[in-house]
Amino acid sequence: MPEFRYARGRIVDSIRFISEEMKEFEAEYSQKTKNEYQGDGKLQKLMDRTVENILTALVEICGTYLTERGIAAESYADALGKCAQDLGLNQSEQEALAALAIQRNRLAHRYLNFRWQAVNDFSMKRVLIARVVSLLLKQEEERNP
Repeated sequence: MPEFRYARGRIVDSIRFISEEMKEFEAEYSQKTKNEYQGDGKLQKLMDRTVENILTALVEICGTYLTERGIAAESYADALGKCAQDLGLNQSEQEALAALAIQRNRLAHRYLNFRWQAVNDFSMKRVLIARVVSLLLKQEEERNP
């Protein structure tokens, strides 16, 4: 297998992107209700896109993290779960993170009946995502001082 090396600094850039998007979600959308979401098409698009961006970047970073360690993943969910496992998270946390791949797909593929569920699930797992991002950043800083 050829050696894979993600562009130096790209993981850190992606982590910064996730952090900024999560700050925006926290400030602008975290307190929105289902009724507010469903009643405002523009708000729906903004919330959907913000969450989709975060989850897509998280999948990318986790996939890269695993690839650089020679760990194969079969799917987005597998990449998120295995990354969480390698970072030392417990089984419940691994499963919770892996389940976010489904929510990312619901938003990316515009499954209309499930968009609020996807946004709400993300919102409930923000602390877990922030923890994973922090651990990934620490790993990256230790590898590339």
